[in-house]
Formats: sequence, C-alpha cells, structure tokens
Amino acid sequence: MIHVVFEKANVEALRKSFELDPSMDGEIAEVQDDFAVGPLADVDTEEGAAARLQWWKDILAGGHNEGLADDGHVDDQKVVRELKAKLDENPEEIVWIWAAQNKHDVSGYYWLMSQLTEYQGRIYILYLNNLPFINEKGNIFYPTNLFQIQPKEFVKAKKLARVITPSEFEVDPDEWTKLCNEDKGVRQLEGGKKLVSRGYDYYDNELLKFVTKEWQKGNKLLQQYFSKSKEITGDSYLLWRLKYLVEVGKIEMQGDWRNMKDFQVRLPGTNAEAAETTSAEASQS
Repeated sequence: MIHVVFEKANVEALRKSFELDPSMDGEIAEVQDDFAVGPLADVDTEEGAAARLQWWKDILAGGHNEGLADDGHVDDQKVVRELKAKLDENPEEIVWIWAAQNKHDVSGYYWLMSQLTEYQGRIYILYLNNLPFINEKGNIFYPTNLFQIQPKEFVKAKKLARVITPSEFEVDPDEWTKLCNEDKGVRQLEGGKKLVSRGYDYYDNELLKFVTKEWQKGNKLLQQYFSKSKEITGDSYLLWRLKYLVEVGKIEMQGDWRNMKDFQVRLPGTNAEAAETTSAEASQS
C-alpha cells in the first residue's frame, strides 16, 4: 500500500496512525507543489512543467524561501514516475490518495489522478469532505487539513477508502484539463470537488484589509491575515502579491524582503506626511 498526501505536515500525522493500526502501514509519498496557484497551461508536458517551475523561482526570488525551487528536491514528476514503476512491478500494489476539503489537496488530486488512468481499480481516494471528527478535547469538528486529525481518527477514516470509479477517471481528468486551459492563476474550492478559476489578483483586496497607515512588520501582517481571513493561501504567494502592490503604489515598503521581520509595509498617505503638511500650513499662517 502506498499513501499519497499533499502537504509535509500530513506525512507525520498519517505515519503516527500506523502504530495504532499496522494494517495501514505503507510508504508515504508527498506531492509538494501547490497546484491551487500558478500557471497550469500544458503543465503535464515537459515544457509546461518547466514554465511552472520558472514561475515558482520568480515568486520565491528575493523572499525568505528564495532558492527553494532551485535545489531540485521538489520533483513531483519523479513522484509520479516512482508510483507508476511500483504499480508496474507489483500487480497487487494499490495507492491511497488522502485529501481534505481544501483547494490545495483537491487541486493536487486532480493533477495526480489524471496521470494514473491506466491503473483503474488500484487507485483509491479518501476524501474527508465535510465529515465530522473528534479533536483532542473530545469535541466534534470538521477538519480542513489532514494534519488536524488525531492518529486514532486516521484509523477510523480508513473506512472511507474507496476505489476511484471508471466514471471519475473519465470525468475528473476533463475537469483538470478545463482548469489548465483556463489558466487564470488561482483555484478556489466551492464545495465537493468543484474548483473555480480566479485571477492572480484574487487575494489582493483581502490582503489590503490588513495593511494600515502605520508601518507594520511583514510577519505581523500575515499573522493577522491567516488568523482572520477565510480565504488564505501560502505565504510565498502573498509575499509576491505584496511586492506587486508596492510596484503599483497601493502600499509602501521599507526594509528587506528576505525576512518577514525585516520589512515593513503601510498604506500611502502616512501620518508623517500629514504632520509635514500641518507644519507647513502652520508656518504660512
């Protein structure tokens, strides 16, 4: 059995459940790219994948994650090749794809399963779609990420495993092709497995709500964004959007982008400028 997850934190969370249920024990493969953002045109071709990689390099340049896409350790195509090789080598091998109800996991699911159509009957999905679980305090909650689930709850969740149906293998790759052809930059989840395409600027207005007229450190700004906003995405993408908002004059920045604590942002039209205006007016009177 090979498990596939779409986030590093999910790997360890799932692995802990193996101690409680050895029947679940197996290799865990991680798809690292966040297919909920970025270009998708021809992403399943060598040229399209290269273009997407270059986009990530541009996004990460000059930020705290600079170089992350350059060292070669993120290679999801290699993950797919290895999965296929193991399925070919062992006719009894199966794959369990774990996905929570969030745009990151669902986008990853579409990308992955569309490349595994020749293994119908051996690819399973465990989709935690609006399902209740028990948290550490014994209360019912609805997780949006796998890592929020206790190990014993993973053992219960295994009952959700089902084979991806032939009709899904027919319809879902078409849905992925549609998203790739739209290539708008952002994918949002609208219930179930329905993803809708948005523009690259989708998060800009929400991000601007947390920028004030006073200088504010980048880490504090993003902390407020992640704690209060319903529509969130990765910090590297948000940092890229902040840089864009600086370029177009919607916010001002000072400091070094490479560390969230080393740069500050604010809205144009500051108190300092207001004070200078007041001082100038006073000298004229």
